Amino acid sequence: MTEQTEQYVWDLREADETDVAVVGGKGAQLGGLSRIEDLRVPDGFCVTTDAFRRIMAEAPSTGDLLARLSRVDPDDREAVRTLSARIRRIIEDTAIPEDLAAAITRGLARFGERAACAVRSSATAEDLPTASFAGQQDTYLNVVGPTAVLRHVSRCWASLFTERAVAYRRRNGIDHRAVHMAVVVQRMVVPQAAGVLFTADPVTGNRTVATVDAGFGLGEALVSGLVNPDVFRVRHGEVVARTIAAKRCAVQALSGGGTREVAIGAERQEQPALTDAQVVRLVQLGRRIEAHFGRPQDIEWCLVDDGFRIVQSRPITTLFPLPESGDQDNHVYVSVGHGQMMTDPMKPLGLSLWRLTAMVPMHEAGGRLFVDVTRRLAAPASRAGLLDVMGRGDPLTRDALETVLDRGDFVPSLPDAGPGGPPVGGESAPVETDPAVVTGLIERSRESIAALERDIRTKSGPALFDFLLEAFEEHKRVLGDPLNLQAIMAGMEATWWLNDKLGEWLGEKNAADTLTLSAPGNVTSEMGLALLDVADVIRPHPEVVEFLRGVEYVDDAEDAENAAFLGELAKRAGGAAARDAIEDYLDRYGMRCVGEIDITRPRWRERPGTLVPVILDHVRNFAPGAAERRFAHGREKAQQKEQDVLARLRALPDGDRKAAETQRMIDRVRTFIGYREYPKYGIVSRYFVYKQALLAEAERLVRTGVLPEKEDVFYLTFQEFRDAVRAQEVDGRLIRQRKDAFRSYHALTPPRVLTSDGEALTGAYRRDDVPAGALTGLPVSAGIVEGRARVILDMAKADLEAGDILVTTFTDPSWSPLFVGIAGLVTEVGGLMTHGAVIAREYGLPAVVGVEQATRLIRDGQRIRVHGVDGYVEILS
Repeated sequence: MTEQTEQYVWDLREADETDVAVVGGKGAQLGGLSRIEDLRVPDGFCVTTDAFRRIMAEAPSTGDLLARLSRVDPDDREAVRTLSARIRRIIEDTAIPEDLAAAITRGLARFGERAACAVRSSATAEDLPTASFAGQQDTYLNVVGPTAVLRHVSRCWASLFTERAVAYRRRNGIDHRAVHMAVVVQRMVVPQAAGVLFTADPVTGNRTVATVDAGFGLGEALVSGLVNPDVFRVRHGEVVARTIAAKRCAVQALSGGGTREVAIGAERQEQPALTDAQVVRLVQLGRRIEAHFGRPQDIEWCLVDDGFRIVQSRPITTLFPLPESGDQDNHVYVSVGHGQMMTDPMKPLGLSLWRLTAMVPMHEAGGRLFVDVTRRLAAPASRAGLLDVMGRGDPLTRDALETVLDRGDFVPSLPDAGPGGPPVGGESAPVETDPAVVTGLIERSRESIAALERDIRTKSGPALFDFLLEAFEEHKRVLGDPLNLQAIMAGMEATWWLNDKLGEWLGEKNAADTLTLSAPGNVTSEMGLALLDVADVIRPHPEVVEFLRGVEYVDDAEDAENAAFLGELAKRAGGAAARDAIEDYLDRYGMRCVGEIDITRPRWRERPGTLVPVILDHVRNFAPGAAERRFAHGREKAQQKEQDVLARLRALPDGDRKAAETQRMIDRVRTFIGYREYPKYGIVSRYFVYKQALLAEAERLVRTGVLPEKEDVFYLTFQEFRDAVRAQEVDGRLIRQRKDAFRSYHALTPPRVLTSDGEALTGAYRRDDVPAGALTGLPVSAGIVEGRARVILDMAKADLEAGDILVTTFTDPSWSPLFVGIAGLVTEVGGLMTHGAVIAREYGLPAVVGVEQATRLIRDGQRIRVHGVDGYVEILS
């Protein structure tokens, strides 16, 4: 970039992608485009953000209005509308200073006195890799003469505060006061055709397919929805699909300025706006632009005299990023988050810790983790094993994988003896049905964690990281212990056996759901019931209850601030006993939290206020002794079901054999199904030990001035954190970039299956046994229940009444305390053996999981009916 002689006006060709702060997102992208060889970008200049700041300084009353706008509730649309309108009016009424107006007029001189221009907003939070802001600010076409251009520059400045732009910034967590507006002024081009090119399929995400939308005249006809565009799909340099629309009108420029809508003659309406050859040539230009910016692009183009002009290019921000494979081969990835019940993005330290302690290699994309299953899909035997396990756990994932396989040419074929490996899960060696097996595994895990807690106390600095790498190997050794895997599989396989055989012999669906009620030794189930016991301690003390009602959980407050209420609690009548009960609970379960596979997430021990709303719900909704009664009731129902099933089996032909086999499997499932939850408890217990040690190291970096805040290390990988401790130096710019990227990942929906072409697949149930209008899902816990839907996305904000049905995106073990107070469960993510399903069965809650977009399609407060046997949800009101 050359040194600028005028701070208010920059030639477009002098800017590039690094100049967003000066020329805004659109100006920076156009500057970058103008540097691509043989690419034609209409000539123009930028009125810089310095000019905008000058105008804002000329109108000081906007400062107070901006402060008020930042504080207003984003749902208060009337307040947003009123404040933003006042700010726009002030900006438009502010006279442009003479020297600034003269600089803009000099920039126009090279176009000629009456040249037509496009005057286009270019905000500093616009056309970015993390937020496109497409259409949020204003553009004016065919503006003629300096006076009109200056007036429309003011309008562009004011459009930073349109109601839609203000709302968009709030949704993306962007401070209004941190955004500034530049304005792009370009020579107007009058095209025969115009439209949009996506260098990746914006619907499927496939990077090998480009999509071209085209219409006659200016692109405004397409943008405003006046006409349907012609749509061309191009793959590997060939038009593979086309839809030619009837284009009855177009938008054209007027000779004196402005635009108008004109009718298209009947003979031209169904003619394609572009020839196939032109479409292919346009996509070739798009691929060059994509290569320049390093990511798929949404490109606005015009066709002028058989040559293309590029008038805009922005990243396609809705595409899910691709894992790095290091080769050009085809790859198929399965989401880890859908199996772990945590589809939110993870911070870099969380991603790297999970990868370092995982039993299989994992790949990162969009703040989520994926496993490459290409080799397993390639060979028949391993493919069958993978699809069977996926199908039992999550039919949508299986369907998505089968969709890829059905194409026939994406996944390579390998013989069974090839590198595909054994079937998923391997051959599960039998383990004796003996409770001592579970007791021994739990004791071994406790001893290992105790040794970790003891040995890590003396470690700091580089020695801590060396120690942790050894600890991660012990972590994987405990998890990979063959007996541990056999015990986990034993409970799952017994469940499948019971459901399959009792369905075949007795015609009964999901019989194991009742047979596993109140199974012994389930640490997650016990955790939910234990909070009822805490409520029993608190309930007799009105002063304690009243105090807890005033406790506020502040998401961005320091952990000590969120935990301070425990000290105050002890000062109330009965408060000491209440505090001790909460502390005891935290000693056993304080390492848990929502999204607990991410080590950076705040744990209950760090922020115990998270539990207060649930405790208060239990105080209100339950009588003393509820935990013991609930467990006993479940055990009694399971025993009754066992007796009923065995009696019915004995009445069948060969009934004694069937009853004996079923009895063995019931004993087996009740011995091992509770242990299904323990390995995750052990993992999370270790994670809390790791986290405490790592945060102590981060605090040392803060004390020595290396870091401004200890949580900044969450945006470093484990190795980067280790390097920072050794060098006593951190790249602050990298941390800022990672924070911005992490914020952007929240807007992405991770797919169950992702291909290396970028195609994101969610799968489908393909069922015809669901009533019209019902939402289809996977039945994981038997029963039918009707009640009020409570759509809850944050456990700390739960407010439940008896009989409510919880509707949420996913539930990991930390949600279990809510399960004791609800009547049913609906989630968007889940499988037959994921934690939410296991605990729903433990508590006898009808549950349907894997209901796509449940939290959007079901409104909070609606009455719904959950069919936990047949796997669907009816919306009743």
